[in-house]
Amino acid sequence: MFVAIICHDKPNHLDLRMKTRPTHLAYIENSKAKLTYAGPLLTDNGETPIGSLFVGEFESLDAARAFNKNDPYSLAGLFEKVSVYPTRKVFPAT
Repeated sequence: MFVAIICHDKPNHLDLRMKTRPTHLAYIENSKAKLTYAGPLLTDNGETPIGSLFVGEFESLDAARAFNKNDPYSLAGLFEKVSVYPTRKVFPAT
């Protein structure tokens, strides 16, 4: 199933994000998650990260939640709010 994981950082936690980023990136690279897209949510200036967005294929919503729970960003307490939603790929058509 395709799943979207939307994570919003706690305010004023950019330092924690940057400190944890190398471990976070290594976690994603070494995971078995089939991610279609992963990247930061940014402020209107297009530069300052304020969250994370993942879209990928997971066995279940529980598997997607476990992926997020074990992310070093989550383990470090970076996120204020996390939403996990099933989604459906419509475009581009496959």
